[in-house]
Amino acid sequence: MIARLFRRSTPSRGIILAALIAVIPAAALAQAASPAAMRETLTIGDEPGRVSTEEAVIREGPFARQLVFFRSHDPVGTLVVHTSERFLYVVLGNNRALRYGIGVGREGFTWSGLVRITRKAEWPDWTPPPEMIQRQPYLPRFMAGGPGNPMGARALYLGSTVYRIHGTNQPETIGHAVSSGCFRLANGDVIDLYSRVPVGSKVVIRHAAAL
Repeated sequence: MIARLFRRSTPSRGIILAALIAVIPAAALAQAASPAAMRETLTIGDEPGRVSTEEAVIREGPFARQLVFFRSHDPVGTLVVHTSERFLYVVLGNNRALRYGIGVGREGFTWSGLVRITRKAEWPDWTPPPEMIQRQPYLPRFMAGGPGNPMGARALYLGSTVYRIHGTNQPETIGHAVSSGCFRLANGDVIDLYSRVPVGSKVVIRHAAAL
């Protein structure tokens, strides 16, 4: 409606627009424009076939891979996922951790628990589970690994669950809640993580940071 008003050649359009803006609460405008609101409401489906190179990394901002201060009683090498913060930490000891920005499960697909890495794969194949096919019927029933695969360059399989820590061919989704429960990293970052994490590593998934 507002767009149509802009296109009309009438002297009163400025008055009409001002009246429309005046009836919208300022708090609602601020919330709609805030990064947190945009992050929570982002809706992006999987894009099988879209190519993202293995060199793709997040180079700037809070979701860039970086060494951070991190208190933890978990042993060195433990992976700690904070879904509400969109970060994955690799515990290094001495109150330090290597932090990666991640994409997490959207509303209704978040989870927490303690698992271990049971398998690792380079350029993994992708077989969407029946539940995902039902939600997104356009998805392929099977897709071989490669640059156009939504699983990305590497995958770390979490216990006996259907969930994984994996790469992505949609690096712009890092920092957002868009997945069906898996945790995604930019391809360059998941390759780095893959090289540091052996099978059997402990993984702690938390919805929020422990105080």
